[in-house]
Amino acid sequence: MTPIISADSHITEAPGTYLDRIDRRFKDRAPRGDLFVIEGLDKPIPMGLIAAAGKSAEELAMFNARFEDMHRGGWDPEARLDDQDRDGVHGEILYPTVGMMLCNHPDFEYKQACFDAYNLWIAEYCGVHPDRLFGVGQTAMRSVEAGIADLQQIKRLGLRGVMMPGDPAVADYHDPIYDPFYEAAIDLGFPLSFHILTSTQDQARTRGPKLNAFMRIIRGCQDIIGTFIFGGVFERHPRLKVVCVEADAGWAPHFMYRMDHAYDRHRYWLPSGTLTKKPSEYFRENVYMTFQDDWSAFQVKDLCNIRRLLWANDFPHSDSTWPNSQALLAQHAAHLTDAERRLVLHDNVAELFGLR
Repeated sequence: MTPIISADSHITEAPGTYLDRIDRRFKDRAPRGDLFVIEGLDKPIPMGLIAAAGKSAEELAMFNARFEDMHRGGWDPEARLDDQDRDGVHGEILYPTVGMMLCNHPDFEYKQACFDAYNLWIAEYCGVHPDRLFGVGQTAMRSVEAGIADLQQIKRLGLRGVMMPGDPAVADYHDPIYDPFYEAAIDLGFPLSFHILTSTQDQARTRGPKLNAFMRIIRGCQDIIGTFIFGGVFERHPRLKVVCVEADAGWAPHFMYRMDHAYDRHRYWLPSGTLTKKPSEYFRENVYMTFQDDWSAFQVKDLCNIRRLLWANDFPHSDSTWPNSQALLAQHAAHLTDAERRLVLHDNVAELFGLR
């Protein structure tokens, strides 16, 4: 039986994650506590949704959650294996939680100090069971040189990839100044992960009822994909790999069509980079997508590149399929061949992150 690897799961930062490891210059400002209130961010981190896996929709609430009542596997690597076994998952690519919101912090030096502390913590956490816990580090992208140094340190810590902020400190990601950074990532074997809710665009004002905000959170990732493709990043760096994390995948065929249409019809009055292939071809080759219970992603697999589809359970967040992942997969992936199932549930993510 194929060992299933979730391509997007999370930890829950313990109260001392940052405080105990941060540069002493920032110690008095370090994120801490059950409710992470962070200087420089307008809102506290809603811990109630962060560890809501397995709860019913009626139980979901942003706040009023105590740390001791959350899933212990969020910060205890021993308990995490029990959580994996209950969901039928062998391993997980692990992303931060508070660190997602920190991506939007305006102070890049403070942000990097937090990320340095987190990288130390997640390396410790994953080091307990390195065959089942696979951590992704963070960089604030203060500059090209600082970003390359962060990549090298993340590699030394034994982490598997890097999670990027949606907005770098200087020019946008299509600018050629980042070419040395992209080549460094390729040389280190690191995919660049862009997670939902890590761009300033994700914090924009919501139109209509509050629930409409949920529909907006994938657009930051879509804009980043367009930036890389239309900006010619993959043209210049054909071996670069970008992961669109937790933004689903069923929309991809239409998005690829729309990109091709835009380039064919509108590139002269709306200039972009010069491309030698269709935008959809870069998308199919260079962009990976994670999804949970997006049944439409399985239905449109032949319109995508199935080798770039990555299933995830998003544990322990509120969108998680835990502990019912196997039942959902039995329904959503019933039409897949055994070979296709292995690709989406194991082989693709194992190859991408260099797992055995």
